[in-house]
Amino acid sequence: MSQEPDFFEQLAVTLRREFQGCRDLVAVDRLSGGASMETYRIEIQTSSGSQLLCMRRGAGGVDRDNVSAVGLRTEALLMRVAKEHGVVEPEIYYELQPDDGVGVGFIMQWLGGETLGSRIVRSPDFDDVRPLLAAQCGQELAKIHAIDLDNSGLRAVLPVLSPKAYVNQTWDRYRAWDTPQPMIDFTGRWLEENLPQDGDFRLVHNDFRNGNLMIDAKGGLQAVLDWETSHIGDPMRDIGWICTNSWRFGHRERQVGGFGDLDDLIRGYEDEAGSPVNRDDVKFWEVFGSFWWAIGCLGMTDQYRSGPDATVERPAIGRRSSECQVDCVNLLIPGPTELLSPGSPTRQSDMPRVDELLASVRDFLHGDVMSSTSGRTNFLARVAGNSLDIVGRELAIGPALERHEVALLSELLGRTGTIDELRWELVHSLRDRSMELESPLLHSYLRDAVVNQVAIDQPKYSGFRFATETALDS
Repeated sequence: MSQEPDFFEQLAVTLRREFQGCRDLVAVDRLSGGASMETYRIEIQTSSGSQLLCMRRGAGGVDRDNVSAVGLRTEALLMRVAKEHGVVEPEIYYELQPDDGVGVGFIMQWLGGETLGSRIVRSPDFDDVRPLLAAQCGQELAKIHAIDLDNSGLRAVLPVLSPKAYVNQTWDRYRAWDTPQPMIDFTGRWLEENLPQDGDFRLVHNDFRNGNLMIDAKGGLQAVLDWETSHIGDPMRDIGWICTNSWRFGHRERQVGGFGDLDDLIRGYEDEAGSPVNRDDVKFWEVFGSFWWAIGCLGMTDQYRSGPDATVERPAIGRRSSECQVDCVNLLIPGPTELLSPGSPTRQSDMPRVDELLASVRDFLHGDVMSSTSGRTNFLARVAGNSLDIVGRELAIGPALERHEVALLSELLGRTGTIDELRWELVHSLRDRSMELESPLLHSYLRDAVVNQVAIDQPKYSGFRFATETALDS
């Protein structure tokens, strides 16, 4: 439930007015996740019994106004148009108005199915349908890309992004922040130098991935959700994005969403679209996907600092940027890595030690708090406990990593300095192109810095395991 005053009462008034037969609002539950937008399960009492609805709302009830979000009114239009063109979509019943006092958003049909990506790739409930999903995703993407932009009215409300413009827009967003992340700038340079040719621009969903798809254990794909970053551009962006490792949920070997093969996705797409897929373009957009999400994760930290919904989830997602950066390492510069050993984060004679304090709070959150809560509070307790684990690993590995980075950067740049000074010099040299992308010393530094940062942020991430296995095999 939102903590805003009168939220429940105002929503109840709106529902009774707009939904024929609605007698009362029974319950409103905010669902887990939803760092960019809020999603609620609504139960109403009608003349014929209980009915479930779904509400999608801007964070804190406010519509975001930045380069990556089309706005909830346009998102509602996109979902309506897609449904009219045969894409599996829920029906939108009502768009919230300012006088409703509920915030910006819309209320739509509640559909049964699973959206939790980890369950879709792991649960035995989906064993039968999992082999069908990649081809189904290809078919739905082809339907989306075939939508007439003019007759639908979408051309008038969506931005147009060429591959070059999209790379620059994303890179500019990151460059506006006071943080030097050399692997992000390395990847930005690579993308600029390997752009696909501009072709026939189409409607791009732009967030078509496992986690934004509703899957039924019997029928497969039931709905395509979360259209908030749609635009007009290269349709191969959608194929590359669903292949991005962040959305494989630990199943790195299954390139499509952790549940399927790229060959099946392309077969489903080509059968529906009647035109071939350029696999080199898919590779470009897969690299871009990790680049885009590395910056998107940092953006969650920016929103935590300045936005209306400063939850514990946002800075935790900010630390996931290193996961995406290690995926860029694996795609572009795989090779040997020196993995640093953790040290003692505090004096062993301390009673209690710092690591014991952290562990006690984490265990409280993962134990007592999670066992006595449910829904979003339960989810955020898990996130908070995991953030404390990151702090513990930062204390244990961070000092050694800083010394290692300074040594590698000093050798690469031919000068000494603090870690921030050296990182900024490298970042500027990548941006002004005075640093060659093919430098072996550069590759060695980037691999070591990024892989060891992931050892702090998320050592269970599949990209980290792949990077360290590659190092052992080299």
